[in-house]
Amino acid sequence: MTHTALDQTLAALPSRYLGPGGAVAVLRDGEVLARHCWGWADAERRIPFTPLTMSLICSITKQFTCGLLLDRFPDPSVLDADLRRRLPGLTEGMPTVLDLAHNQSGLRDYWAVAMLYGAPVEGHFGLDDADRIISRTGSLHFEPGTRYSYCNQNFRLLSDLIEQRTGEGFGDLLRRRIFDRAGMPQARLAADTSHVPGGTVGYEGSLATGFRPAVNNIHWTGDAGISACLEDMIAWEQFIDATRGDPDALYSRLSAPVTFRDGAPAAYGFGLARAQFFGRAATCHEGGLRGFRSFRVYVPEERISVVVLFNHMADPRAPAIDVLGTLLDAPPAPAPGPAAASPEGFAGRYIEPESGIAVRIEAAPDHHLRLQFGHGFDVLSPSTDGDYLSASVRLHRSEAGVWMTRPHENLSALLTPWDGESAPDSAGDIEGVFRSEELGAEITCVSAGGTLYGSFSGMLGQGAMQPLLPYGPDTWLLPCPRALDYSAPGDWTLRFARDGAGRVSGLTAGCWLARGIAYSRV
Repeated sequence: MTHTALDQTLAALPSRYLGPGGAVAVLRDGEVLARHCWGWADAERRIPFTPLTMSLICSITKQFTCGLLLDRFPDPSVLDADLRRRLPGLTEGMPTVLDLAHNQSGLRDYWAVAMLYGAPVEGHFGLDDADRIISRTGSLHFEPGTRYSYCNQNFRLLSDLIEQRTGEGFGDLLRRRIFDRAGMPQARLAADTSHVPGGTVGYEGSLATGFRPAVNNIHWTGDAGISACLEDMIAWEQFIDATRGDPDALYSRLSAPVTFRDGAPAAYGFGLARAQFFGRAATCHEGGLRGFRSFRVYVPEERISVVVLFNHMADPRAPAIDVLGTLLDAPPAPAPGPAAASPEGFAGRYIEPESGIAVRIEAAPDHHLRLQFGHGFDVLSPSTDGDYLSASVRLHRSEAGVWMTRPHENLSALLTPWDGESAPDSAGDIEGVFRSEELGAEITCVSAGGTLYGSFSGMLGQGAMQPLLPYGPDTWLLPCPRALDYSAPGDWTLRFARDGAGRVSGLTAGCWLARGIAYSRV
């Protein structure tokens, strides 16, 4: 790699990832190779985006929360009893504090559940609202330690437990125990996202539709509450590299191997994703809140760090990979060889049997498949052995049917074909109000002018009516394209149940972030 090549890659980023402003830092061997900033922290007031511009680092916060956890409580299990008291309605399958830190708790993500309570998309969501949702937890969507599911609530609980046990404010502890030690003078807990320290504006939209200031009214804490500038993040990367040889150092403990209960390796732990880039092991994390995206990655073998901060909604991971590829002189991706896989026998509608969530597989250009199941969708490439692959999922066809394997979730499932449509005359059967006793919330299904609609309502408000999409026998999808968090739950799978007389008596609602919630007809 030459500096000219790096300079060319950095110079191309603003036009490749269009938006009001951004910043990238590149480090090797603890030294800064480049600081590159462009555009505007506030486009209307023409305030430039600089290395000292404050930005929401969003879910990158989670590793700092876990760092504080390990700093204050080297054996996190001492907080397990505190966690049990925090979830008084959960009587079976209680997760541990480590389950929280590894996203293996089985708790449903409260930003998804907030939509079931009728939360308005740009409404205010404060600490009391979070407490009300958490306190109503009565069940889990999988047994702790057996699966991975992203859950912001895990890290809010961690920050709450740290505060309660130490008697100190979470922000004060972060400053004294983490930021000051790492040399991050501007970083701070900025829980109220309606205003970013320094006045940085986050933007939604695109060049085609126009960029507009994003509206945030959420109070985050240990899940996504930190604001920092590029110089702060550079200091964090230098702190990581300087302590890399000490197995007892904070980042060494955060990035240590993690497993599931059955011993299978986990790809996430202590607020960090474990990944591979260009054949090298790395630790990384992405962040997103409406108007802000962030990504940081550390490759210990090469002692390389890349940090990306955007005040708009472009993908921050992609430019980091661009920079890494340049630094490592990565060759172009090889042309695919002859593929034995064929979309025939894969494409179709299914239900994943454990979660009860819809799985849609459809043909995509260039002999690829598009898979819709989890948080967003995956594009899978055909392989020479007849399977379809992406970085996170494999589809395999056997005599029994189509298997979906997601190693990072510790999940391998034989998908249940879900052939046929919801019968047109069944629409009248599902009209009505359905109530979840656990949540104290309702789903309303109603026909308006011959079209079936559904909505959520509860203690946070009354959600907008959305058209229900027929999926299969007694199964409909309720779209949720926007939410409190920037990343919406997507489509909720509604599976209706009938009693002995054939009447619809209830339903089960679920999405990847929040599964298996039972409702009964009112």
